[in-house]
Amino acid sequence: MSIGLLLLIGAGILILLGLAQQVLDRLYLNDKWALLILAAMVGGSFIEIPLYRGQPPVSINLGGALIPLALSIYVLSRAGTAKETSRGILGAILVGALIYGVAKIYKFDINAGMIEPQYLWGIIAGVTAYIIGRSRRLAFISATSGVILADIAHAVEGAMRGTRYGPTRIGGAGVLDTVVLAGIIGLVLAEIIGETRERLQGGPDRSDERPEGLVEPEQQEGGADHE
Repeated sequence: MSIGLLLLIGAGILILLGLAQQVLDRLYLNDKWALLILAAMVGGSFIEIPLYRGQPPVSINLGGALIPLALSIYVLSRAGTAKETSRGILGAILVGALIYGVAKIYKFDINAGMIEPQYLWGIIAGVTAYIIGRSRRLAFISATSGVILADIAHAVEGAMRGTRYGPTRIGGAGVLDTVVLAGIIGLVLAEIIGETRERLQGGPDRSDERPEGLVEPEQQEGGADHE
C-alpha cells in the first residue's frame, strides 16, 4: 500500500478519535464530510476518467487530482476577502512552478537519489506552501493545488513535445502520494507553528493588530470580523 493511502487512513483514524477537529474547522469541514472525502480519495485513486482517447490517451485520476482539487476550490471559495483568495491562487501557482522546476533537475533514478521523487516533491510543496500561506487553510490550498498544477504542466509539456508515448494519467502514478503528503505537511506545520506562536504570546489574541496567520477561525477564516 502506498504512503498516500496509509496517510489517508491515518487521517481518518485521527478524525474518528476526535483529534483533528481544530484543523477541520479551518477547512470548513465536519467529521462526516471529512471522512467521506478521505474515503472518496482512497476509492477514487483507482478510477481514471478519460479526457482524450487519441494517441497518447489522457486521463485524470479521481482520487489523486479531481477530489483534492475540488476540495481546495471549495476551501478557497470560503475565503472572506479578495486578498486571501489572491494569496491562495498565487501560492498554488508558486508551489506548482517550484515542483515543476525541481522535477527538471532531480534525478529520477532511484539508485542515484536519496529519496523518491514523489516524496521529495511532497516535502518541498508542503514546506513551501506553509511559508507562503502561513495559515492552515492557505497552506493546504497551496500545497495540494500546486502539486496538481505541476502534474498538469508536465502532461501538457509532454503532449506538446510529443514525448509521451504511453498513457498520460494526471493525478496518477504516485501523484496521490505527493498531494496527500504535501497537504498534511502544510497543515501540520501551520498547526504546530501557529499553536506555538499563540502560546508564546500568552494565548489567543483577538485584536485588530494580530498577525493574519494567528487570527481565530471566526475572525479570519470565514467570520464577519476577519480581514
